[in-house]
Amino acid sequence: MARGTMHAPKPDEQRRRRNAPTHGETVLPRDEEVRGPELAELTGGRAFGPETEAWFETWRRSPQAAAFEATDWLRLATLAPMVDAYWRRPSAAALSEIRMNEERLGATVVDRMRARMRIEDADDAAPAPVLRLADRADLRARLASGG
Repeated sequence: MARGTMHAPKPDEQRRRRNAPTHGETVLPRDEEVRGPELAELTGGRAFGPETEAWFETWRRSPQAAAFEATDWLRLATLAPMVDAYWRRPSAAALSEIRMNEERLGATVVDRMRARMRIEDADDAAPAPVLRLADRADLRARLASGG
């Protein structure tokens, strides 16, 4: 049933609106290339915690970064202080603002579907690695060692 009504939705061929999407699909490469400027370059050398640095580096390596313009990188740089503050003192309000901004950049699979973005995998490519950290000390050690 359609949301908010008492009847089932019409079949596609009976719908009044059959508009094609207003823009095509954007295909993004999963190539693990580092893109965009460094966070320190965008923020005038401001120091951030290791969690925020890792967050920004994740965006630089994401397939979405292939489509980023200067304004997208500035949005991430503007968001970095809030991410840093969130790691120091988590709050629902900060997380909500971070989530909303990341949504606009295609952070989750649903966000990318709405934006008509598709990540293209090579036939022989392995799935994207998942970084699992036991605690912040482990994250700091990994960042310090460069791996």
